[in-house]
Amino acid sequence: MMISSKGRYALRVMLDLASVSEEGYVPSRDIAVRQGLSPKYLETIMTLLSKAGLIEGVHGKGGGYKLSVSPEECTVGRILKLTEGSLSPVSCVHEGVAQCEHAESCPTVGVFARLDRIIDEYLESVTVSDLLKENAAL
Repeated sequence: MMISSKGRYALRVMLDLASVSEEGYVPSRDIAVRQGLSPKYLETIMTLLSKAGLIEGVHGKGGGYKLSVSPEECTVGRILKLTEGSLSPVSCVHEGVAQCEHAESCPTVGVFARLDRIIDEYLESVTVSDLLKENAAL
């Protein structure tokens, strides 16, 4: 499993918005500059986050984006699952995927199923708030 740039930037955008949450709506150009993103790529990410209900946007003067969820409630897992789809290390342990014909006798399926649970539990245990606190200590 490798997290795409979209996943990494979506997480960074959520952290960016959480760090300036008291400012209200934040213009997308400010976020793009801080994160080193093109406005077009940022808009793709913002649309995804908005449709998922993680952020809300307002157009026009004084507009921009802000979080729709609290940083304490939003997990890294939720953001990455939104951008990546599956975080499973192999397709045969991903929920909803038809198991391969060798699943019952496969000597590796157990290790990958356990790894999938560990990844999910860890990413669901870390919140945007946790990352803000961690980065404040740096």
